Amino acid sequence: MSNNRRSFLKSVGTLGLGAAIISPLSAIANTNPSEEIDSEKEIETNKPQTISILQTTDVHCQIHPHDELFWENEKAVFRKAGGYAYIKTVFNQLKKKNPNTFVIDTGDMFQGSELSVKTTGEAFIPILDALEYDLYLPGNWEVIYGKKRMQTLLGSLSAPKICTNMYHDLGEGKRGELIFQPYTIWNIAGAKIGFLGYTDPLVPIRQSPNYSKGIIYTNPEENLAHYVDVLRNQEQCSYIIMIAHLGLSQQIALANRPECEGVNYILGGDTHERVRKPILCKYSKVVEPGAFGSFIGKLDLTVQNGKIINDSYELIEVNSPKLKPDAKIQQLLTEKEAVYHENINQILGYSTIPLYRYFVVENPIDTMILNALNWKFPEIDIALSNGFRFCPPKTTPDHTGNIPITNGFIFDMLPVDSTVRTAKVTGKQLKNWLEKELNNVFAKDASKRFGGWVVKFKGMEVRFNAFAEMDNRVQSITIKNTPIDPDKLYSILACERDGDPVDMLCRMKGVLDPKNTNSTLHSVMSEYIKQNSPLTPTPQKNAIILDAPETLLTQVTGVDYTFR
Repeated sequence: MSNNRRSFLKSVGTLGLGAAIISPLSAIANTNPSEEIDSEKEIETNKPQTISILQTTDVHCQIHPHDELFWENEKAVFRKAGGYAYIKTVFNQLKKKNPNTFVIDTGDMFQGSELSVKTTGEAFIPILDALEYDLYLPGNWEVIYGKKRMQTLLGSLSAPKICTNMYHDLGEGKRGELIFQPYTIWNIAGAKIGFLGYTDPLVPIRQSPNYSKGIIYTNPEENLAHYVDVLRNQEQCSYIIMIAHLGLSQQIALANRPECEGVNYILGGDTHERVRKPILCKYSKVVEPGAFGSFIGKLDLTVQNGKIINDSYELIEVNSPKLKPDAKIQQLLTEKEAVYHENINQILGYSTIPLYRYFVVENPIDTMILNALNWKFPEIDIALSNGFRFCPPKTTPDHTGNIPITNGFIFDMLPVDSTVRTAKVTGKQLKNWLEKELNNVFAKDASKRFGGWVVKFKGMEVRFNAFAEMDNRVQSITIKNTPIDPDKLYSILACERDGDPVDMLCRMKGVLDPKNTNSTLHSVMSEYIKQNSPLTPTPQKNAIILDAPETLLTQVTGVDYTFR
């Protein structure tokens, strides 16, 4: 992007009503308003023209090509994908084919790697700017370093940011102004394309509460119809796109609500789903372009006489072995990582099997984490771990024939180095908690699904029907080969979440005798890997799904969609 264009984007980010009017064709030439108008007049609006919108999401700070899992012919296969220097190459190729291109990222750009943790996200500001995005949406993990840091990080990026449902918390339940502008407009080829942005309103529940302290989130349906009306009737937009970080289930549910009438497309994120064919809902089409920079979503719109007369969508795989990395980005990545490179790549031990986290029920990565916790605290009945999605696979052996596990990979798996905490709960509490956790994943009402996988555990075997009704999913629970006793106290451990009540552990309320240990997740993992390498963390079927395959790869049902 030229200096003129970058300056132009920075200037429009502060327009009144939060609306940024972005016209790439005119902005590339200069920023003189009268000449912008003249250049728009030169476009032959009566002839069909194609404009393109490119989307990345949930890259989670994975700056280099990485192993990626694909589901082909009913089995997992792995190949290299992603890497910011390779993403930039694809961007450049697509922009060369069509200069009328708009590039967005829809969140989780500052969490997920050791480089991010060591620099509290700062290393990624020049990287993201160099990728020349035109618009950003904060994801659910943008708050990982707190509200003020989120504002600084996103505010430092040159392109506009929008979010139509994040407000300043003034205290005592009082809601202030929106933190980011509510919408932006792309003026292109004689058409006005309006963008609204919605992030996950469940952040204070899904994440540690203190991360989002000072922010009030609202459900999209609270103000969606209002802003659709503003864009359609006040701004005279001919097409409206929602960029979202709500999760595919939530996005589908929203696209079937009447509040979404007037929204043409939802370009989604959060749940790392790979939508290759738009999901047709009552009011909008919904897509989501995977995660970790492995894919770029490409929406092509045909414009004629200021109206969109056709659309097409494809999911582009960033096949890094077949691409030449962008030299400028590659140099920038090397510079930003230089201080931390040795530590990030230090090998702690090895795995004999591929490490990944793609199946809804059990995965080798989570098995390794639970094995480590059980190894460190053998006296505890049940070890618990959250149903995280993030972390690209690790499947490539080195000269030893085994797969190296590095310091950096621990941060990929567990970016937050939480304190390990123990407590006691009754069998009845465990059963009720499991029902709630399973409902968060498999609720029939898509709007009630959280964004994560099934919670992970060791020391307990649970058999369940995923698609049963609420409170009727769990069919049996055994602890150390003995049926659970509702009145018995069991010891549990999990990670402490910053800001949770003292008597809460892993979203389980009313635990007894909670105590922090002297260990953190990272220290346990590092010690375990070093002393027990090579590892073979084969999932042990502690969670047994009865009405779906154990290789279930998505929680989305009832629509024409397959994860692959």
